[in-house]
Amino acid sequence: MSNNRFLPISKEDMKERGWDQCDFIIVTGDAYIDHHSFGTAIISRVLEDAGYKVGIIPQPDWHSVDDFMKLGRPRLAFLVNGGNMDSMVNHYTVSKRPREKDLYTPGGKMGARPDRATIVYCNKIREAYKNINVVIGGVEASLRRMAHYDYWGDNVRNSILIDSGADLLIYGMSEKQIVEVANALNDGFEAKYIRHVNGTTYTIDSLDEIYGDYKLLPSKNEVTKDKMKYAEAFKIQYEEQDPVRGKMLVQKHGDKYVVCNTPEMPLTREELDKVYALPYTKECHPIYDEFGGIAALEEVKFSIVSSRGCFGNCSFCAITFHQGRAVQSRSEASILDEAVEITNLKDFKGYIHDVGGPTANFRKPACKTQLTIGACKSKQCLTPKPCKNLIVDHSEYLGLLRKIRKLPKVKKAFVRSGLRYDYIMADKNDTFFRELVEHHVSGQLKVAPEHVAANTLKYMGKPAGDTYDKFREKFFKINKQLGKEQYLIPYLMSSHPGSGLNEAIELAEYLRDTKYQPEQVQDFYPTPGTLSTAMFYTGINPITGEEVYIPKTREEKAMQRALLQFKNPKNYNLVHDALVKAGREDLIGNGPKCLIKSKADRYMAKMKREEAIARGSSNRSKQGSKSKSSSKPSGKMNSKSNSKPSNSKT
Repeated sequence: MSNNRFLPISKEDMKERGWDQCDFIIVTGDAYIDHHSFGTAIISRVLEDAGYKVGIIPQPDWHSVDDFMKLGRPRLAFLVNGGNMDSMVNHYTVSKRPREKDLYTPGGKMGARPDRATIVYCNKIREAYKNINVVIGGVEASLRRMAHYDYWGDNVRNSILIDSGADLLIYGMSEKQIVEVANALNDGFEAKYIRHVNGTTYTIDSLDEIYGDYKLLPSKNEVTKDKMKYAEAFKIQYEEQDPVRGKMLVQKHGDKYVVCNTPEMPLTREELDKVYALPYTKECHPIYDEFGGIAALEEVKFSIVSSRGCFGNCSFCAITFHQGRAVQSRSEASILDEAVEITNLKDFKGYIHDVGGPTANFRKPACKTQLTIGACKSKQCLTPKPCKNLIVDHSEYLGLLRKIRKLPKVKKAFVRSGLRYDYIMADKNDTFFRELVEHHVSGQLKVAPEHVAANTLKYMGKPAGDTYDKFREKFFKINKQLGKEQYLIPYLMSSHPGSGLNEAIELAEYLRDTKYQPEQVQDFYPTPGTLSTAMFYTGINPITGEEVYIPKTREEKAMQRALLQFKNPKNYNLVHDALVKAGREDLIGNGPKCLIKSKADRYMAKMKREEAIARGSSNRSKQGSKSKSSSKPSGKMNSKSNSKPSNSKT
C-alpha cells in the first residue's frame, strides 16, 4: 500500500516518488504525525510547498549511525528538532523522576529518544556525514539559544548551538525563516554563513563580523560565575524579545560569539491561513497502526488552533520567548473550513474539543501600536491591571464560535485551552461570558489563577486583588440563571518564586473558605526561557533587581504542595509540620477555621473508628452465631410457624 500521502521516511518511499535524494531531511524526537499541531509536520509541509523534497527520520536509534543514514545524504541540510516538547521535560517530572509515558511515542513507550535529543542527534549526524549542513530548531533549541540555567543538571549550560555543533539555529515558529534559509542554501551558501535572516542564531569568531547595532550580553563565563550577571543577561534578552524594536544580541562563549538576530515578524492572517491550509493528512504515519496510533494526536484530532502568541506574559511561561507577545490569528473562513473537515472524519461524534490557542480569547494584538512600535519594554498588557490602551473585544471570537456551533453535525464546540479570566472581566459586555457558559463549557471550565497571595502573584505576572473571585462569582451566577450545574477548576501552582510557607498557607485558607480541594497541584517547574526560571536560579527578579524568596528544599516544596491538599490524610504530617514551622498553630484543632485536627484529636478519632469497627465486627459475629443456631432442625418439619406464607411484599 502506498504511503505517498505522507512525506518519505524510507528509501522505498523515495523511490515511489522517483527521488534519488532529499533536499532536506528532518530528524525529530517525536513519532511522525502529519498534523499542524506538530512542528515537524508544519516545517516539512512549508518546505514542500516551497518546492523542496523533504524526508523525515522520526525517533532514530541514536546508539549507531544507521538510522541517520537510512534516507541517504540530503542535498542541502539536515534539520533537527527534539520534538514538540523539550526532551528533558518529556522525560522527567518536576521532582526529576522519570516519567512513565511518552505521549509522542507509539504505545506511550519511554526511551524512544535520548535526553537532550537535539545535541545527541547532531553529534550522530556529524559522525555519519562529513561537511554536512546541520540546522536546529523547535522548542528545545529555541529556548536554549543563549547560555541558560539547566534545572536537571543544576548548572548554567552553553547555548545549544555550541553544545550541538550545529551550523545554524532557527528559533520561534519558523515558517518564514525556514524558507529563507532553504533558499539561501539552495543558492550555494553554507548554513554557518547565513547571517541575514531574522529569528536565527549563529556563531562568529570576532565582533568585527557583525553588521548593525547589537547589545553585548555578559559572557557565558560571567553568567556562570555571577548570578547578578546572569540576571542582567536575562533582562536584556527579555526586553529585546520583540520583532519591531528588539536589538541583535551577542554573547561570548569561550573563543566564539553566539549572535542572536532579532525575532521574525509575526505572520499575517493570510500567511497563517496558508500554513494551516497545507495538505496535512491529519494522521499519524501508518507504521504506528499496530500500536494503536499516537496518543498525542488524539488530544488534538478534534480541536482547532485558532491563534498563536500571547500578550498575557506569565512569568513561568515560555510562549513569549517562542511565539512572541503579538497575537496572530487565522481568518474565520480558514477555521470554519477546518471545522467542516473535522465533522467529516469517520470517527467524529459531534464534539469539537477545543477552539483556541495559547490563550483562546485573544484574537488580535493587545493594542493598536504593538505591531508598529513594538510591545512595551517595561510594561505588561494585563498586570498588575489591564493597560488603558488594551483593546478588550470578544466580538470576533464570539462570532466564530456561534458559526461553528451552527454547523451541521456539530453538537457542541468546547473551549478547553487557556482563557484569561482577567481579560473576560475587563470586557464591559457580558455576552461572551454568558454564551461561553451556556454553549462552550463541557461541565468544567478550567482557568489558571495559580495562586491568591499578592506577593506570589506579582512574581508570577498574574492579576492580583479580587479579579478571580469576581470571575468565580459571576460564573456561578450565570450558571444559576441558565439552570446549569457546571464547575470551575482552577489550576494552582506551589513553590513558585516568591511563595513561602505563609503564602502557601494563605492559599490553603482560601481553598478552605471556597470549599475546594484540588485533585492535582503543579509544583513550579524551572524550564529554560522563562522569567520565573531566572528568578529560581538567581534568587533575583531580573527586571527589578530585587531579591526573591525561593523555596528550594525538598522538605518545603513537599509542605507547600501538601498544604494545597490539606484534607488528604496522607498529607497530615506535612501540613502539621508546615503550620508549626510557620507559627500558625491556630489552624490546628477543631475550630471552623482550622485546616487539620490536633494530633491528640486525630488519635482519639482514630481510636473511636477502630472501636466502632471492632464492635461492628463483634456484632456481626454474634448475629452469625444466632443465625446458625436458629437454622438447626427443630423436629417439627411441618409446624405452622414454618409453613405460613410471608405477608411481606417483594
